[in-house]
Amino acid sequence: MRFPFLASHPRVALVRLSGAITPRPGLGGGLSLANTGPLLDRAFALRRLAAVFIVVNSPGGSPVQSSLIAGRIRQLAERRKLPVVACVEDAAASGGYWLACAADEIVADPASILGSIGVIAAGFGFQEALEKLGVERRVRTAGAEKSFWDPFRPEKPEDAARLQALLAALHEEFTAWVRARRGDRLKEGEEELFTGRFWTGRRAVALGLADRLGDAAGEARRRFGDRVRIIPVGERRRPLLMRFLPGVGAGAAEGMLAALEERAAWARLGL
Repeated sequence: MRFPFLASHPRVALVRLSGAITPRPGLGGGLSLANTGPLLDRAFALRRLAAVFIVVNSPGGSPVQSSLIAGRIRQLAERRKLPVVACVEDAAASGGYWLACAADEIVADPASILGSIGVIAAGFGFQEALEKLGVERRVRTAGAEKSFWDPFRPEKPEDAARLQALLAALHEEFTAWVRARRGDRLKEGEEELFTGRFWTGRRAVALGLADRLGDAAGEARRRFGDRVRIIPVGERRRPLLMRFLPGVGAGAAEGMLAALEERAAWARLGL
């Protein structure tokens, strides 16, 4: 006698990685190893899994947190011997693409944004504002290069050169990861792909930055049939008040700053 309710269905764990990648998520949301690591651990620990799907929706952020999260995904995948599929929604750009490359395959919507394989540093110079306000800046250091890129002093050529060297080193870390994960699937040269430019999902497939067009539910059915069971794992949701007022309560300034930084990151993609 057969019992249909005991029939085995392919099981796929689904983890959503949404938001800017930052070491200080705070009240403004965001992704870090501290808040995504436990979700990934739970997803890969589920029994009888056929695969783990990572839904990526991120404009990027911290290269360190991007590397740490991606590294955790690879460690868990290799330990459990499970295939990982990244499904891109609005964007997997910059650090978001770093996360997507932790998967064995990348699926994207035709209108998704992918790429932005580059590193950026931005700031402001306030020295003239201080002069107009009649404020004198006083700084003392021990160490010739301790006062670096001070926004209240004119930019020094040696500081600009030092920062550029740092950005170049971080860029090499990023591109080395993309080379290692995408390999021969990349269909254009580095002078085209590693400039910081980004593309739609359809174009990203043509360039080899993604493998095919689709979405998480459709890709799960394509791979495992209509009987596949998708198991969402611990989607993080902020309290209702926090969604409208990300800076309310303790840490208000930090929460508001995180929200503004995330908004700026999305704006760079036109989203």
